[in-house]
Amino acid sequence: MAQTALVTGGGRGIGAGIVDALAAEGWNVVFCGRTDPEKYAERVSRIEKEFGVGALYIHADIADESAPALLLDRTLERFGALNALVNNSGVAPLVRADILDATRESFDRVMGINLRGPYFLTQHIANYMIGQKRLAPGFRAAVVTIGSISATVASVSRGEYCLSKAGIAMMCKLFAVRLAEFGIPVYELRPGIVHSDMTSTVREKYDRLIAEGLTLQPRWGEPADVGRAVAMLLRGDLAYSTGQVINIDGGMEIGRL
Repeated sequence: MAQTALVTGGGRGIGAGIVDALAAEGWNVVFCGRTDPEKYAERVSRIEKEFGVGALYIHADIADESAPALLLDRTLERFGALNALVNNSGVAPLVRADILDATRESFDRVMGINLRGPYFLTQHIANYMIGQKRLAPGFRAAVVTIGSISATVASVSRGEYCLSKAGIAMMCKLFAVRLAEFGIPVYELRPGIVHSDMTSTVREKYDRLIAEGLTLQPRWGEPADVGRAVAMLLRGDLAYSTGQVINIDGGMEIGRL
């Protein structure tokens, strides 16, 4: 029986790369977002036909208090179980403002989607997974969260984003500690400069920086690079490594003289 993964924000960019990578390995995939379901009807159909798995899109805003129960209930209604949560939803500030000028409204929006939403979704799904483990110790479960190199690399024009990703880093550690006794591994992936909607407005800037040596591997990251890493973790290839952080950044964070 195929396992099922929930990928938040799986409609485009990095999330879409993750969904495709998991579907290619035989996972049923559930993905969510704030876009009208009709927009993704064709994609759901393509995934099912191309990969021979089940696919489901759920219209949900991860920042809403009702989202965790909605996402789990709809997933169980369709597939009967949920084996993996991939926290991927995230937004950049609507305006890249200097931290001396940034607004409370922007801060609250980014934190709600990037940190508060994943925190309480993980809490809800973790309690479900613990219950399944108690019923059947062999039940496979894992949590992967997509963080960012912005957890440690300061960008003063988007401070709220950096703070949200620093918070995600600690969230992953906390859940790794709490879920270890139940045999549920928790991982954090930190992408670097990846082609996506979020980076489309700064493409020329990063083209130049990459050409000047920003990354050891002289290219942009692609959503598929992150997708393959998630698939590796959910296969259990790093089974003795819960709580670990894996950078998908082309070597960007290696210090050099």
